[in-house]
Amino acid sequence: MLLLYRSIIILLNLIEILIVVRIVLSFLNIHSENPFTRLVYELTEPVLGPARELIAKLGVNTGIFDFSPLLAILFLRIIYSIAGRILL
Repeated sequence: MLLLYRSIIILLNLIEILIVVRIVLSFLNIHSENPFTRLVYELTEPVLGPARELIAKLGVNTGIFDFSPLLAILFLRIIYSIAGRILL
């Protein structure tokens, strides 16, 4: 069980890091045809897409800001906590 827990934690941490990298890339305005940028976007979109849809369904007007990375990291932290309680 400890190996499973550590694997989940490593995966969640990797996703969080990629989300932060995506935020930085969006501020730097690097062209989306860059292979690294495309890889980061493809790896994080399965997590950020549902977060964006949830914000839209709730009818929250965020203006020009995209709060889906914040919501996604919050959900990842909740999963981290639940996994720790179940597997340890």
